[in-house]
Amino acid sequence: MSDQPEPDEVLEDEEAVVRLFEPLARAAGAFALKDDCAILQPRSGTDLVLKTDPIAEGVHFLPDAAPADVGWKALAVNVSDLAAKGAMPSAYLLALSFPSAPRRGWVLAFAEGLRQAQEAFGCQLLGGDTDRRPGPITVAITAIGSVPRGRMVRRATARVGDSLFVSGTLGDAALGLQLAKDATRAAAWGLSPAMARHLCARYHRPQPRLALAGALRAHASAAMDLSDGLAKDLGRMCKASGCGARVQLADLPLSGAAQNAVDADARQYKSVLAAGDDYEILASIPPAKEAAFRAAAAAAGVAIALIGHTTVGSGVAFTGFDGETLELTGTGWDHFAAGRGDGPGSDGGGTSAV
Repeated sequence: MSDQPEPDEVLEDEEAVVRLFEPLARAAGAFALKDDCAILQPRSGTDLVLKTDPIAEGVHFLPDAAPADVGWKALAVNVSDLAAKGAMPSAYLLALSFPSAPRRGWVLAFAEGLRQAQEAFGCQLLGGDTDRRPGPITVAITAIGSVPRGRMVRRATARVGDSLFVSGTLGDAALGLQLAKDATRAAAWGLSPAMARHLCARYHRPQPRLALAGALRAHASAAMDLSDGLAKDLGRMCKASGCGARVQLADLPLSGAAQNAVDADARQYKSVLAAGDDYEILASIPPAKEAAFRAAAAAAGVAIALIGHTTVGSGVAFTGFDGETLELTGTGWDHFAAGRGDGPGSDGGGTSAV
């Protein structure tokens, strides 16, 4: 008879939960999670960049999501923000809230997803807390990164006439969410099994564009990650920067899977424009630096696409395939809009907070 604990064992003791995260906290300042505070010593000549972006069951991940995917996503969405600032992650703090005592197997799988993510992104757990309270499972991570002193890329510093670039492809995660809720859409969209897996992976395991951080520091006038949809996030950048923008629908980069979906159902362009969870980077690049930025992105192995330009005035205009300006009924995810139903239980697509 095995002495190993059962995966479905209920962890009634908070210390039993904490012990499962000790292997993730090997940095000297983490004190193996045996203290109630941690120490982080920034390297000389750098600034610390801090980000907190929580995720919650039923809003950012489905109730039946694999716990390893939840762990990966919880860290990835925060690291994505650091990447857009031109920062590299070094450490993070974790706060976990459960509505009831968790099962050992769930916590172990969640911790494994975190381990995979922190190894991929180059950071370590420093500490945090766990608690029990009413409501869904929530995961709050505070990610800590660093940039050369004074070099963090802001989102409020775009200039009129800048070129607007996005990394990767848009809309995949929102389409993946739809597939996670209704697998029959794969056939309706004409997707191969590999295409369907691609879309689902983009939703469950976003990939922060850390390799682009250096290019952003060197060439971008402004940047931010795309968490709540291109239309909404570009609008935020423009409002903060005091400018407008015009984007060509034909220039938006789509994966082969997303192209199949929009060819089969043109309404899915809403997923490209106004749904979230892409965690790609939106960058505003001065024209004089455009060629150098393209070269730096290529050297980093990150695909980028020119989608439009910043303009005089305010607001964001999208030009359709017919040359006419599109009228959008919604620009993206809003946590506080009453009655929207845009979370994982609906077709709108949920995203994490700003």
